[in-house]
Formats: sequence, C-alpha cells, structure tokens
Amino acid sequence: MARTKKVSKFICQSCGYESPKWMGRCPGCNQWNQLVEEFQTVNKTKGAFLHTSSTISLKASPITKIESEQELRVYTNMRELNRVLGGGVVPGSLVLIGGDPGIGKSTLLLQVSAQLAIAQHKVLYISGEESVKQTKLRADRLQVSADELYVYAETNLDAIHQTIEELNPDFVVIDSIQTVYHPEASSAPGSVSQVRECTAELMRIAKTKGIAIFIVGHVTKEGAIAGPRLLEHMVDTVLYFEGERHHTYRILRAVKNRFGSTNEMGIFEMKEFGLEEVHNPSEIFLEERAKGTSGSTVVASMEGTRPVLVEIQALISPTMFGHSKRMATGIDHNRVSLLMAVLEKRVGMLLQNQDAYLKAAGGVKLDEPAIDLAVAVSIASSYRDKPTNGTDCIVGEVGLTGEVRRVSRIEQRVQEAAKLGFERVIIPANNLGGWSIPKNIQVIGVATVSDALQIALGQ
Repeated sequence: MARTKKVSKFICQSCGYESPKWMGRCPGCNQWNQLVEEFQTVNKTKGAFLHTSSTISLKASPITKIESEQELRVYTNMRELNRVLGGGVVPGSLVLIGGDPGIGKSTLLLQVSAQLAIAQHKVLYISGEESVKQTKLRADRLQVSADELYVYAETNLDAIHQTIEELNPDFVVIDSIQTVYHPEASSAPGSVSQVRECTAELMRIAKTKGIAIFIVGHVTKEGAIAGPRLLEHMVDTVLYFEGERHHTYRILRAVKNRFGSTNEMGIFEMKEFGLEEVHNPSEIFLEERAKGTSGSTVVASMEGTRPVLVEIQALISPTMFGHSKRMATGIDHNRVSLLMAVLEKRVGMLLQNQDAYLKAAGGVKLDEPAIDLAVAVSIASSYRDKPTNGTDCIVGEVGLTGEVRRVSRIEQRVQEAAKLGFERVIIPANNLGGWSIPKNIQVIGVATVSDALQIALGQ
C-alpha cells in the first residue's frame, strides 16, 4: 500500500535552485536570503517513488511519416498584437505577458478578450486580483462588452480547471499567475513551486484541449518576470509590455516566440478608453525632433520585420572630475564606450576627458549593430558642435578598425526613410547594389567612419 511522506526542500525564489538545507547565498544565482523552505508530498512504496501517471498516449514515429499541418491562427482587431505574435493567436499556445504594475497588461488583455468574443469566440477571463464587479467596472470604462466574454474570479487551480471543462472556451486569460495556487502544493501562492506547478497544469490544458491561454506575470525590480527562469522556458511565447508610466506610449516586445519572430515590436498609446495601436511609430519618434542642433541623428532600425526611424541624441561636455562619465538611455552602455574608443583612436578625437550622455528618443531600446554609425556621428556632431543635416538618415555597423560594415534589410530601411521625407541616406558601401533605390532619395555608401563624418558633418 502506498505511503505518503512530506519532504522538506529549500528553494530559491529567484532562480528555482533546490537544496536539502538552508544556505544564506544561493549557488545558482548568487542572491542572498532567497532560499525558502517548502514541503512536498510524495508517495513511497518500499523506498521507491511512484510516478503519478504511467499511461503512454503516443508512440515514437519517424519524422518522415509525420504529416505537417499549417497552424491556423486567429486574428484580433489589433494588428500590432498580431504582428508581435507572429501573425495571430495560435490555438493551443501558452502566452506569458510581463510588465510593470499599472503599465496596461490587464487593459490590453480585456480589450483583446472583448474583440475575440465579438468575433463569436468563447473567452474566459479569470481574475485572481479583482472581483467580478471590479472587472465589470473596468470593462465599462473601456467600453467593451460581448455575450461570449465570461468573467470568473478564482485563484484555486482545481476550480479553474473545472470551469474550463464545463465552459469549454476557445481562449482563457489568467490574471495573474502569481495569484493562482495548486491545492496539492503546500507552499504559498506566488512561490517557485506554485508558479511552476500551475504553469505546467495550464500548459497541459492548452495542449490537450487546443485552448489558447494568456497568463499575466509580475516583474521584479530588475524588470524580469518574477519567479524562476523555468517559467519562461515552459511557455510558447513571452511578451514584455514596456513603457514609462508618465508617458502614454507603450511597447509590446516579443522575447520568445515558438510561432514567429522574437524581434517584433508593437506600439500602443494609452488613452481614456484604453489602448490604441500606433500604425506608424516612426512619425511619433521623430515628431518633436529639433532642427539645426548638434548631436542629433536619425537611424533606421529594424524591429523584427518592421523598419523604425529613431532619433539618437548625444551630449558631449568637458568633465569636471578626474573620471569621465558615460551614460546611455535606450542604447547599450558598453557599445557607447566602444564607439568612443574607435573615434579617439581612428579619427583622432580627444574624448577621454569628455562626459558623454546618449539617448534614444521616444523611450525605445535599440540593440542591433546597425545603429553604430549613427551613434558615432551623433557623438562627433556634439563634440565638434557641428549640426547634422535634418534630412539625413544614417545606417551602418562600425568595426574596431574604423570600417563600416554591411547591415541586413537595407532596402526596407531606405524605403522607410524615403516614405517619411528624408532626402539622403548614408549606408555601408558593401550594401550598394543588388536592390532597387527609391527615386526620391539619395543613397551614399561609405567605407570608414571618417568618410561618414566628412559627408554628414562636412569635415
């Protein structure tokens, strides 16, 4: 006869590392005071652990015998969300959305749920943080309503599973995963064990029933989704909802996507009646750009398959202390230091006694190598106090020897610049040829940073 036994483990609340004893510092993530004791109930028979299920549903098959099928996607009325998801919602997928408190995660999912319900899809919105009446008040504020949208306030996973079995919805929203608990797990809701067990059960429901499930995840002070990194590995898609709380624009970025690109980005604007999608984000990022000022350049950056024009601003000023300061917002700090070293060594600019402050305007984060040349031109423009041409767009990767290297998708970048009225684009010389240049824009190829500075600044 099977016997049950409680096993005590100390689990790190940051990374999920398990230890049989308490330690002050976690060996997995080197964080202090993160190991918490949790109890797990196991079945033992003559010293051996019993598996909870021994049924085998499928047999191994040769890959040549498996028939491939095109995944049918469900499109929402938000084209920005469809873009980030890779073309629409895949049935049977598990999507994790993370973001700061108050950024608009619940607002976005409630709007999407209403849109899907209006399209005659049965949607179950499960709230663990609000009551049914509070959710109704938020829906009235957003002016969304549909007969096929069902609201349920519950945190017990067994009750949630039973409701899904009875209702048999097409889509399920869990807001949030940190409030849901598994009754068989003895740890508190939001702990590593609870989040892991609940996510695994939701994944099983999604795959066996073909239900697309959206789950909301809280984030830590560092901006990562709370709980172990295992949570991001278990789901199909991880989306981050970013933006400043004091600004109206929000960015939905894909970090992981098994059904599409991981570099896609969607732009939304928070208004009185909810989120509205922004179809042309380049105009927003450039609408307040000052003309005739030094240290300002425009770069055509690729966010997945979308070209986005972003203004890069640089401010170079003499340092008042012995050690110069380097600060960057939206641009990698190490990339700025590297480019300043290239300018000092290959171009002859004395930047070691200069403070440097750089910013990607609009709150967007740029991390691709194609922004290197625009950053270098911004630094040189501010250092020499020489304004750049307001109708120039600059694209290119900079090497340590001062060469300008080719970038990908140059045709889409140039077309986006031509569409917004730019008259000249400075690109790597190796990117010339092999594609059609728009008629209303001039394309100039450069081989080195010095050539680019001579063309952009006239020096």
